[in-house]
Amino acid sequence: MDFIIMGRDVKIAPSILAADFADFGREIQAVEEQGADWIHVDVMDGHFVPNLTFGPALCKAIRPHVKTVMDVHLMISPVEPYIAAYAEAGADIITAHYEATHHPHRTVQAIRAAGCKAGIALNPSTPAESVEYLLDSVDLICVMTVNPGFGGQSFIWSQLQKIEKLKSMIGSRPIYLEIDGGVDTETAASLVEAGANVLVAGSAVFEGGSVQKPAVYGENISAIRNTFEV
Repeated sequence: MDFIIMGRDVKIAPSILAADFADFGREIQAVEEQGADWIHVDVMDGHFVPNLTFGPALCKAIRPHVKTVMDVHLMISPVEPYIAAYAEAGADIITAHYEATHHPHRTVQAIRAAGCKAGIALNPSTPAESVEYLLDSVDLICVMTVNPGFGGQSFIWSQLQKIEKLKSMIGSRPIYLEIDGGVDTETAASLVEAGANVLVAGSAVFEGGSVQKPAVYGENISAIRNTFEV
C-alpha cells in the first residue's frame, strides 16, 4: 500500500483510545465510513508512559476491520523486542519514541526491515533537531502536543514552533508530519498552517457518537477538517 501519496493532503487519524473498547470492530468500520483516513492505535506499557493499553493481539484482532491505514504508535520501552510482533499483527506504520531507545536509527531500521513504514515520535521536551540525522530514514515524524500517556489533555501551544521547525527541516522529503494530542476544532487550523499533514484526534472525533449514531463521527471529522479547508 503506497499511502505516502494516497488521498487527501491532510489526514485525519482517529485514535481508538477514545472508542468503545467493547466494540472496536464496528467502531472502526463506522469511523472509516464517516471519513477517517487512518486508524491510530496508541500502545502504552505503564512504564514509558503512565497508562496501559493495547498489545499485538489486539492489533491482530482489529486488522481485518481496518480498511485504510493502521497507524501504530508505540509508547513503550524497550521498543525493539516488540517491533516484529506489531508488524506481524498487521501494522502499516510503526512509530517508536526517540526517548524510548538508545539507538533511534537502529530502531527505525528494524521497523523498515519488518516491512512497515517507520515513524519516530518526539515528546514535548525533545527538540526538533534531535531527529535531523534521521530525516532520510523515516516516513513519519510524530510530534506529541501533550505529555504522552492519557487522552483528553490540554494542547501545549509551544509545540507549534517545533512543528514549523520540523516542516522546514523535512523540506521536499516524502515524510508525514503527524500531531498527536489535543487536536480539535480549536487547534487543527494552527497545526496545518504550521506544517502538519496528519492529525490524530480521539475524543474530538468519537465524542457524542456511537456505532448506533455513526453520523456524529462524520460531523466531528468534518468540523475539524472545515477549520483548515475552504
